[in-house]
Amino acid sequence: MAVALPLFVVANVVFESGAVAQRTNLYSTGFELSEGFDTRLTLIGQGNWTGTDLNGNGLVTNFFANATSQQPFGQQQAFVGFYPLTNTDGTLNVWQPLDFDPVAAGLPIVTFSTTMAVYDSSTTANRDCFRWSIYNTNNGGVRLFTIDFDNTTSRINYELDDNQFVWTGFTFENAASTNGQYDLVVTMNFAENLWSATLNDVLIVDSKRMTTKGSALNLGDIDAVWVNSTLGQPGDNYMVFDDYAVAAEPYPFWLDAVQRLSDGAFLLRLTGESERQYAIDATTDFMDWYALKTNSVGTDGTFDFVDTTATNYSRGFYRARLVQ
Repeated sequence: MAVALPLFVVANVVFESGAVAQRTNLYSTGFELSEGFDTRLTLIGQGNWTGTDLNGNGLVTNFFANATSQQPFGQQQAFVGFYPLTNTDGTLNVWQPLDFDPVAAGLPIVTFSTTMAVYDSSTTANRDCFRWSIYNTNNGGVRLFTIDFDNTTSRINYELDDNQFVWTGFTFENAASTNGQYDLVVTMNFAENLWSATLNDVLIVDSKRMTTKGSALNLGDIDAVWVNSTLGQPGDNYMVFDDYAVAAEPYPFWLDAVQRLSDGAFLLRLTGESERQYAIDATTDFMDWYALKTNSVGTDGTFDFVDTTATNYSRGFYRARLVQ
């Protein structure tokens, strides 16, 4: 893949521009009728969605305000919760299989986004937890980390694979309140074993490890989860979600002009993903590009290159490419 990063050098003045990441859509849905989703059926069993219980999941209409034209059956969303489960452990996982290896694909930055809301219990005092859990593909799926919306305390927590819940310092409001709908975005860096999350553009989790135990860093699925706080006594609360999307992109990389040396050569520094190969090209007219250097980025995420040919022209233009 060639992603150009022009670096303009004109009369010793340097103008830089960054890379535009090439995003790849792994999966996205609005749960609409036009996509094959039927509100008369459970979510599990439609569009390759699967889960651990036939109860406690489905589709609803018009729960989220939207200015776009309505589909037949109305604007549709998915939900987990409300209907008592048939299993004995009081937990429901619902997911769309992804089975993706971000690092091997050269797309280590994965973003999950969804609009979500938790609707409170109405006929019982019992309240439950609603979660988003990320699993890898190994041994049927090992949980890497979780974001937890505790409807009893209204706290937003996270849980790594050390099984310790940590309060983020943030709370949420039920959908009956003014601010009850939230845009959740989880950014995962599989190359560096880090993840972060925002809620309505507010950073709630920053740069936590995806695995603390050395588990395989690949992506199996991202689950909507309902956990009954009291086994056998579920609340009739539920989580509605829409615009579920997962996308992947390359590790960001860029080219910096460090300095022009006393002999007229130019020192460049490429910053990118450790151990990945990148190329630096040059041109004087944007018509003919010629390769200057192909090299692997070191463990510090950089490699330097001195362009000794810079003495041969009064101005030049550089670009960096990810070499696949």
